[in-house]
Amino acid sequence: MSVPTLDTFQVIADPSRRQILQLLSQDSLTINALAENFDMSRPAVSKHIKILDSAGFISIQNIGRERYCILKQDGFIELREWIDYFDTFWDSKLKKLETLLSQKATER
Repeated sequence: MSVPTLDTFQVIADPSRRQILQLLSQDSLTINALAENFDMSRPAVSKHIKILDSAGFISIQNIGRERYCILKQDGFIELREWIDYFDTFWDSKLKKLETLLSQKATER
């Protein structure tokens, strides 16, 4: 099964994939345990898991006969960097506004 190449935001745009990430934030789970949380076929859940794995959001580890999904930080790094950029942008704009308002207040 071919997994399409998606950017980070396409990966998290899907509500089912976001729910998988939420579930895995509580504990590592087998693919079957994850599938029990969704009203879709196990192959459909597996496709979402493959996308999350290829994007670096999760890893899949074989433990005995089970395959466990575990959160990874890699996929979140790009998100954090994008958000940090805009945090810096808005902080700068707000500091400029604060300076301007302080100047206006002292001119009175």
